[in-house]
Amino acid sequence: MSNTNTTDERDLGTAGEQLSTAPREESASSVPAMGVIGWARWFWRQLTSMRVALILLFLLSLGAIPGSLIPQNSVDELKVQTFKEAHTTVTPVYEKLQFFDVYSSVWFSAIYILLFVSLIGCIVPRTAQFVGQLRGRPPGAPKKLTRLPAYTTWRTDAEPEQVREAALGILRKRRFRSHAVGDAVAAEKGYLRETGNLLFHIALIVMLVAFAGGQLFKSEGGKLIVEGDGFANTITQYDDFKSGSLFDMDDLAPFSFDLEDFVGTYERSGPQRGTPRTYEARVTYAEGADGEPQKKVIEVNKPLEVDGTKVYLNAHGYAPVISVKDGKGKEVYRSAVPLLPIDNNVTSTGAVKVMDGYKGTDGKKTQLGFQAFFVPTFAGDGQGTMFSQYPGLDYPVLALNGYYGSLGVDSGLPQNVYQLDTSKMKEFKDSNGDKLKKRLRPGETMKLPDGAGSVTFESVEEWASFQISRQPASGWALTGAVAAILGLAGSLFIQRRRVWVRAVKGPDGVTVVEMAGLGRSESAKLPEELADLAVALNTVAPTAPEAETEQPSEEPAEGAEK
Repeated sequence: MSNTNTTDERDLGTAGEQLSTAPREESASSVPAMGVIGWARWFWRQLTSMRVALILLFLLSLGAIPGSLIPQNSVDELKVQTFKEAHTTVTPVYEKLQFFDVYSSVWFSAIYILLFVSLIGCIVPRTAQFVGQLRGRPPGAPKKLTRLPAYTTWRTDAEPEQVREAALGILRKRRFRSHAVGDAVAAEKGYLRETGNLLFHIALIVMLVAFAGGQLFKSEGGKLIVEGDGFANTITQYDDFKSGSLFDMDDLAPFSFDLEDFVGTYERSGPQRGTPRTYEARVTYAEGADGEPQKKVIEVNKPLEVDGTKVYLNAHGYAPVISVKDGKGKEVYRSAVPLLPIDNNVTSTGAVKVMDGYKGTDGKKTQLGFQAFFVPTFAGDGQGTMFSQYPGLDYPVLALNGYYGSLGVDSGLPQNVYQLDTSKMKEFKDSNGDKLKKRLRPGETMKLPDGAGSVTFESVEEWASFQISRQPASGWALTGAVAAILGLAGSLFIQRRRVWVRAVKGPDGVTVVEMAGLGRSESAKLPEELADLAVALNTVAPTAPEAETEQPSEEPAEGAEK
């Protein structure tokens, strides 16, 4: 601190102090000997300083970047595996740096915890200091008001007591906290600035706690449902499920719903051809085991919410209804088979697996598998590759080629239901010895060779996939975010300032009125506000009619208003 600032602070005394709750920086001479206690105190001072808190907040933002750009195990393990196979050089480095598990990594957790401790260590003493300031009164006027950045004076015939009483009334009317101290009136305004500052930092803590709670107690899973089928919120019903480390299965909200119908309409022409116009899942849901059925339409960003759990509509596709008969004409399989889209026009692929009930021409039990390729709108024969031209069901076509043997499902190892393992299977051959394959329209049948049976493309159902998630602290996170914005706005746009009005008898018996203001930071509004207050007070204590007035004994400081 410079000598000039030290002198000014000494001259202003308590009048210039406590305009902020920021901790005072210690000089080198006040730091204790750097023993264990000294180092611990120094480290704590550094950790709880606003500078370090901002650095940690910046580091937390930087740490979230790889979590956004690199696939995360907590979100999609399949994408992580695909990334590792495609980037074999950087994968070992990323694994050592825990870039595939950023938000649960040691380094991210360390930054998170340090920021949490820093904010608490910064806020608690500042809050206690601010509460003390609210319970106290504005300090008395300094001896030399002329040293303040905003200053004015005049002489009046009114008595000093009348001037001080009028000043007290004007300041209180304008919501200044004010009181008389000796020969002057002291007033202060703008406490919301520090309130906003503290609110902003407390809101950050609320957001950090909400984020941690959301990660520890969350649950999230996915479910693909064909029209006419349903879902009950139990762990066995999910296609995939992830939860926080402190999540309890008993916390799953008891509810169920059935997908009655999926409605999707798309733009027919123009540059936006194929863009969804209607995209909604119509469901019937019930809360608890005995809840009354209720209707609901789930749309993108308009989820179904039941007891704190939200059901989001994620995707849509088609499920061809396929029936399989053996050589004797007995139907051994009939099901709507969901296929996964591979482009925006819902060109879809998947597998049909007949695991039980089928016997080959030799009378022995065997398993069948069919690779399926489906397009809702076929371009037509001779029109290039078989890719859909439109996402709606204008001209559905299903392409199949078949295998027989062992599907490998009896090994106990998990399989992808949309992929066919043909390592222990043989292809069906047509009469020419080529691979048996055929394109089918709804109602058409593909005959298997040597009287092995037939496969019929019966019709097309639609499916929708849902994300069922529970974020127990999302409301707290939203509250914290809103409070942080309000607190930041208050700390930026509200100025904390003090005003003093001194009225004393001059040597010639005429009352000398002095007004001065001091703000936490320099602002052009402070002199304007002081001038407005002076005009209001001047109407009560008008300027004395003397032609000339004596100048104050000291010259105003540079920048002072007169």
